[in-house]
Amino acid sequence: MDNKTEIKFKQVYKSYFLANGDEIPVLKGIDLEIKKGEFVAIMGESGGGKTTLLNIIGCLHPLSKGKYYLENENIGVVRDDFTLAYIRNKKMGFIFQQFNLFTRLTAIKNVALPALYAGVPGNEREDKARELLKSLGMADRLEYKPTELSGGQQQRVAVCRALMNDPEIILADEPTGALDSKSGLELMEIFKKFKNQGRTVVMVTHTAEAARYADRIIYLRDGQVTDHDYKLESKY
Repeated sequence: MDNKTEIKFKQVYKSYFLANGDEIPVLKGIDLEIKKGEFVAIMGESGGGKTTLLNIIGCLHPLSKGKYYLENENIGVVRDDFTLAYIRNKKMGFIFQQFNLFTRLTAIKNVALPALYAGVPGNEREDKARELLKSLGMADRLEYKPTELSGGQQQRVAVCRALMNDPEIILADEPTGALDSKSGLELMEIFKKFKNQGRTVVMVTHTAEAARYADRIIYLRDGQVTDHDYKLESKY
């Protein structure tokens, strides 16, 4: 694996098991490579394995068989929860469709949470959270709670939270799903900026409009990659 490859799957399988013991295969021999600093969109039909793939990349779910290399380390064999949590906290930022903000906390407190878990001192983490929110046009909303913010503003808070520990990789699961079209396109511009900063962005999406911002699109169908080289007409 060359030095520019950040994520690599070799024949990755993932199955879930029902209470009666029946096996439900979700991913069926996935091979893929994602370069450092690449913006990749994952598309495909519902139930095709997109979110499962993203969760394995994010060390949220273990793979059933195969190899997963993060940079040059095979982390597909890691099962220790503490080690996986450390990898997530140090290398990855997560952005979800439903924002997952704490309703009782202000915007700045929500953004600062990952640094709290990482043991960063209070003043330092709030200073950084403040700067992140300001950078995304939220300087006048620092003390607002999620219920006092629009959908687009809540997603900006979630994006800032994902950036709090300076992750190398941004993982986004249907990030525009709860946004209006204007807010969704603004978010894609933010992702493009991340890519230009050298971060790797992996985004699950069902919309061609969002996927056009990516460098490359990976198509999944029935748990398999059907195309990973096809590009829609680029926005840039």
